[in-house]
Amino acid sequence: MTKPTIGWIGMGRMGFPMAERLVNAGYDVKVWNRTRSKAEPLEEKGATLVDSPPDLAGVDVLATMVSTGKDVEALCLGENGVLAGNGVPGIFLDCSSIGVEESAEIRLRLAEKGAELVCSPVSGNGKCVKAGKLSAVASGPRAAFDRVEDIIATVAANGVSYVGEGELARFCKIAHNVMLGVVTQNLAEITILAQRAGVPRRAFLDFMNNSVMGSIFTRYKTNAFVNLDWTTTFTPALLRKDLDLGLASGRELNVPMPVTAATREALQAHFGAAALKDDPAAYLEEDFSALLETVALAAGIELESEDSPYPTGLELPQAAE
Repeated sequence: MTKPTIGWIGMGRMGFPMAERLVNAGYDVKVWNRTRSKAEPLEEKGATLVDSPPDLAGVDVLATMVSTGKDVEALCLGENGVLAGNGVPGIFLDCSSIGVEESAEIRLRLAEKGAELVCSPVSGNGKCVKAGKLSAVASGPRAAFDRVEDIIATVAANGVSYVGEGELARFCKIAHNVMLGVVTQNLAEITILAQRAGVPRRAFLDFMNNSVMGSIFTRYKTNAFVNLDWTTTFTPALLRKDLDLGLASGRELNVPMPVTAATREALQAHFGAAALKDDPAAYLEEDFSALLETVALAAGIELESEDSPYPTGLELPQAAE
């Protein structure tokens, strides 16, 4: 069976390695990115770079991995969006994390143009993509999903879950990221609790990772917590957006979410604590695992790196000699 041609928009921390997996799998991938230089390394691997979103109008599947629903709307349906070109991709595959109402509106407008939308937000970071441990959830017309399932599975090698029609995948992703915030906040609190009692962070987190409470997530965040490595995988602002989406969904569906509300306010303290930094804006662009510092600050603890590298579980396998 001939593989579909894919248009890809978004070369950020997630988008680049996701598109790279498709190129490496032999797909014909055409790429547009606002900052062209970010996409040029993918061109060297075999992707085709185009000059504008309308140049992607003739592909079979148009995939997006961008920050907001407004970005998706503008890039697909805007004045200089994909549909301003000559042609209509049969399927739009959006891997971004956006709101339910935004997604439904985009779906309706695409349908008017004769295109179908499959939402497929993902779980993991760029290192997960490269290590083959990214997972995805998808919703939309079943026949359309069947046509792009192999594409999603190539990107999200750890598994794809189809959950039904419409925007159901958006609810799943919102719920997922609510748990991300709650787990991270609680992990920071109990790590600082153990440290206050005299337990080194590495020792405590190693115990947690090897217990029934450990997970892929707690293991790959351990290195950040132990060595205060705030290399960005996901920003506090994006996490705050997702907690707000979760609380909004809870109000709409009459689901009480007191733990989420408490986590949202705990996260807000991180934005206040950033004001104590020399460059608050730059600090807030660092990884959300820096929440550990905010919890430590509230406990009167000044953190220091334990200078003890910890395996993340996402290390790439060594090539055979």
